[in-house]
Amino acid sequence: MPIVITVIIAFGVVFYFYSRSKKNNKGNWVQFLAKSKEAGFSIKESEMLFQLATQNNLENPCTMFESHNQFDYCLRALVKTINSAGSNADQGAHDFLSRLYDYRKRIENKKASSGNSIINTYQIKEGQFLKVLVAGTGVFQSQVVKNTNQYLVISRPANSKYTSTMSWFRTKISVYFWREDDAGYVFDSEVLDEVFSKGVPSLKIPHCESLFRTQQRKSKRVKINKTAYLYLVTDGEPSHKIESEPGIICFLEDISETGCAVTVGGKADSDMRVKVQFGIGNSPVCMAGTVRSTTFKEDKNRSVLRIEADVLPIKTRNVIPGEIYNTSADDDDELPFRVLDDEAANFADQNVSSGSAANVNIPAAGSGDSAFEDAFSETMSGKFIK
Repeated sequence: MPIVITVIIAFGVVFYFYSRSKKNNKGNWVQFLAKSKEAGFSIKESEMLFQLATQNNLENPCTMFESHNQFDYCLRALVKTINSAGSNADQGAHDFLSRLYDYRKRIENKKASSGNSIINTYQIKEGQFLKVLVAGTGVFQSQVVKNTNQYLVISRPANSKYTSTMSWFRTKISVYFWREDDAGYVFDSEVLDEVFSKGVPSLKIPHCESLFRTQQRKSKRVKINKTAYLYLVTDGEPSHKIESEPGIICFLEDISETGCAVTVGGKADSDMRVKVQFGIGNSPVCMAGTVRSTTFKEDKNRSVLRIEADVLPIKTRNVIPGEIYNTSADDDDELPFRVLDDEAANFADQNVSSGSAANVNIPAAGSGDSAFEDAFSETMSGKFIK
């Protein structure tokens, strides 16, 4: 009798996996487990992933490892579940979500590095921003004005520290540029001539047949149109503490898991410790870090601050990829504190955006906006904006 029961159970198990295999084609549990382990997930994580895939009615759960759209679909479902649980969501759920975002980042990096790189300067697009290094002199900002089969034309390099006219003819230069969703590139050249191209003072330089490709950015950076508040990080205070009062109003230009860029009125220095506070969905985000570089736009009296973030708490770290990969909640973004009415009105009145973040008019020190001036003087005490 025990033997008969064992045989029946064995046939039952075989039939179960056979029927599942038939229904899901290649998406049965055994194959799913193999793909999941190949992706770096444990058996327990694989079980949770399989449950997530089947609950979201994926006809073939295995395809979630091959299609970032299906993977994102499952991610959205998990994020929605965690958000619904609120404070009741345990640490294990956030850890699992973090692991999934790490894998999602690997998918994105693999996609960015496959077939997206360039090998010479003929492939550089017009409008590409450049950094031009002159040994013993400094680093200058430039932009590709025109790219022809004979040569590359770049705008006359500018640096606010060098006001005197500099002769560029026969100057040896090193050029660095960053391609979106790709990597950084470097090449050496020599200026052939100083010309006017498209009405812009420019330099003509020869093409380079071989580019040196620098390390790819560790995390995806996306453009974002969002108002935020900026604060100085004071000694002895938890850097990721959520503030309840407004700081300096600023404009969040882009964001990644490792940093962000903001535009603020006035002139600022690098190497400062700051934090940026904004909202994603219904979640307040406070990103603290160090200002690594700044670009001052004198004609608009604004500075773009590029901030390298500190290691973020895991719950915050899970909110940001949701914005990057569009897996966050669909709720409207709100600043996690009350915006002063006159400050918000001033920002809205001057927000004459033409579709570019750079065109948003952010009030600068001395603009006459009393709320901004008060926040400026009280929060920064003259240490930040000059």
